Amino acid sequence: MNKLSSEEEKELIVFIKDWLKSHGYSQRDLATQLKIKSSRTSEIIKKLNGLNKKGGIINIARNLIRIEQHWISIKNNINNEENNNQEYFYSGENMRQGYNQLDLNYKLDLDELMDQMEKDHKFN
Repeated sequence: MNKLSSEEEKELIVFIKDWLKSHGYSQRDLATQLKIKSSRTSEIIKKLNGLNKKGGIINIARNLIRIEQHWISIKNNINNEENNNQEYFYSGENMRQGYNQLDLNYKLDLDELMDQMEKDHKFN
């Protein structure tokens, strides 16, 4: 395959910088995924040119898609762990606070609770 033209390189770098920003990653993260030592733009371009020589722009796209899928799976795993932690915390809260079973706001002060009970009693 042919080497990327200067214009193609510029467009690809602009795309990659926007792509990284949208996912919250840096050039260092991309370099790690591309298995290159330096995160400098020139080194990333060298790697992309190497991928281009081996399979064209489709090979570049395939590698970027693989990286994006990896990042998404990492974020999903982190979100799942956070959700599991929140569920555990929530179930622990429910065990400690029996008033939740009565659908009462246990944070109300005693006077407000008594007023509410009197109002409820008058309607029944």
